[in-house]
Amino acid sequence: MKPAFLFFDKGSILIRGEVRVPYATWDERVKAFRAQALYYREIFEYLKRSELDFKDYVQDLIPCPNLTCNIYLRSYQEKALRVWDEAGRRGVMVLPTGAGKTFIAMKAIEMVNQPSIVVVPTLDLVEQWRSRLKEEFKVEVGVYGGGDNILKALTASTYDSAYLKAGEIGNRFSLIIFDEVHHLPAEGYRQIAEMFTAPYRIGLTATYEREDMLHRELPRLTGGVVYRCETEDLAGRYLSEYTLHRMNVELTNEEKVEYEKNYNVFKDYLASRGIRLTTPVEFQKFIMRSARDRDARQALLARNRAMNIAFNSEAKIKALEEILKSNPEDRLLVFTQHNELVYRISKRFLIPYITHTTDKGERHEILKRFKDGRFRAIVTSKVLDEGIDVPEASLGIIVSGTGSSREFVQRLGRLLRKRKGKKAKLIELVSKETSEMRTSWRRKRSRVAGDI
Repeated sequence: MKPAFLFFDKGSILIRGEVRVPYATWDERVKAFRAQALYYREIFEYLKRSELDFKDYVQDLIPCPNLTCNIYLRSYQEKALRVWDEAGRRGVMVLPTGAGKTFIAMKAIEMVNQPSIVVVPTLDLVEQWRSRLKEEFKVEVGVYGGGDNILKALTASTYDSAYLKAGEIGNRFSLIIFDEVHHLPAEGYRQIAEMFTAPYRIGLTATYEREDMLHRELPRLTGGVVYRCETEDLAGRYLSEYTLHRMNVELTNEEKVEYEKNYNVFKDYLASRGIRLTTPVEFQKFIMRSARDRDARQALLARNRAMNIAFNSEAKIKALEEILKSNPEDRLLVFTQHNELVYRISKRFLIPYITHTTDKGERHEILKRFKDGRFRAIVTSKVLDEGIDVPEASLGIIVSGTGSSREFVQRLGRLLRKRKGKKAKLIELVSKETSEMRTSWRRKRSRVAGDI
């Protein structure tokens, strides 16, 4: 029988010849079988096991120097790397922020010792990874994102750039590392995993589960969870000790009247239609309904007005003022849900802010001044929720946020980088007798917090 031939073709694998392999379907356009690049390893191993004659032209690996680093892992980090290796060098590691996921990944790069790409959600993280990889491996590091398209044996890329370039560079690496891997199952991003041939894969995250349940896609894309460690397992020894507090604040009389008027419009509509919103999926369906139902639209707008009152109450600003005064030695991060409140707090207390509109240079300068002590506080919306190292921060204040457990864990994680003598504290400001009480419960339902 004539040999089969395997080729990489714009993010997929073409199989030419008289052979059938798993995961492949016939493509009439090119008169050949085609499979997602994701399954390259399985197809290759199937052909080897079957002792079929084939020629493999899929991988076109970037020339790679010997990759060694002088990183020494803690015991739990060594265990995470070992179980990943035993799982066929595929899988997700779930560890809290500050637990050293980056170090584990770099030791995995050393173990594989072949071209590797790290995929991250933001340009800040691209720069963070580029700097660390260059420092540890003493090699030039490629960058994809922010207008750069530089390919090296070690490359850092944003999810957006990896998605756009997967058809070109999907066969250039043996190891692909997905930082903040909970982003990967999103509709577009999952194609990165599907269009890269890399046989070895790591997912890194502090928050594996997604409320839309799309994390169920990850075992197919990266391998399942091979190691999990919780914040409580490391607090005190490897992470800072921490406490959680909730401060309930009263709306003003005017705010109460306006809140109840708007929220009752929302509740009355749900009751009149027999609608229950108990999951994020049900709420998404309600939003879709509002696009075609005028009354639903009015109910949604009324609900949003009510939530804005609860999130942005004057009592929260006064409570924040008291916290700032009573914690003069702490370095603070103030978190809000919307940029409008970020700007209001920044102007009121002369605190520098970082939002998605803050340019890269200004953001870098603010973080630098925070780290060296010239700024004692930063106020932000969601920009600092993940990935940014601010070990100096010891006190976090959530002025407003969603019911997402992931968001809560990420905000807590910004405070947990261990420093000598540091005890971290996260305070939530919650408007009493509003639906924000339920929002607060949802986001930390797996944790215990005291009321103050």
